[in-house]
Amino acid sequence: MTTKVQLNVQSRSESNGKAKNIRATGFIPAVIYGFGKDNKNIKVKKHDFEKVFAIAGEFNLVDLSIDQAQPVKVIIKDVQRDGLTDNVIHIDFYQVDMTKKIIAEIPLNFIGEAKAIKELGGTMVKNMDTVEVECLPGDLVSHIDVDISVLANFDQFIRLHDLVLSNGIVLAQETNEVVVGVVETKAEEQAPKSAEAVPSQGQEAAQTQEKTSVGIKTA
Repeated sequence: MTTKVQLNVQSRSESNGKAKNIRATGFIPAVIYGFGKDNKNIKVKKHDFEKVFAIAGEFNLVDLSIDQAQPVKVIIKDVQRDGLTDNVIHIDFYQVDMTKKIIAEIPLNFIGEAKAIKELGGTMVKNMDTVEVECLPGDLVSHIDVDISVLANFDQFIRLHDLVLSNGIVLAQETNEVVVGVVETKAEEQAPKSAEAVPSQGQEAAQTQEKTSVGIKTA
């Protein structure tokens, strides 16, 4: 189930100043675009976006209202961050057509307890954290559960075609690729002691002779 969130933004024009100046006032420059739609430059309050992004992420629909107008449905398509500070410096919003299917990546949520881990001491290995799906925007979900309790042995895997998907959602590519499995945990071999740590009898004799010869002068 999607979480309904709303975000109010403002129009942005050249008169608003450069991106650096916009960010200095507590806003983030952004753009909204979509198939058959004209690009619109906008700006959003940093605090407002952080709250919405924490809820919606890149996987939920957002009701975006420009200058208090009627909201349109968008997804957060791209978030650019500063390489040094990790602060958001630009956002791309994609306006969706609710009647046309889209391709989106949905995060996987691993649940349950695998017998191969609990009783056999294995280690879980995940090959992916998200999966690409195709659906109508209204069918988007925040995550897809993956129940690992079916993994009882080391030779068992959950593959893409094993995922349980909600109505209206299909895999963008249905393959036999492994999503998650459990492998046997191998104990680390104890490192052998260094040869320097335990000198041989010959080395001990040589060291003793060397010590006793110190300070002896020859004629």
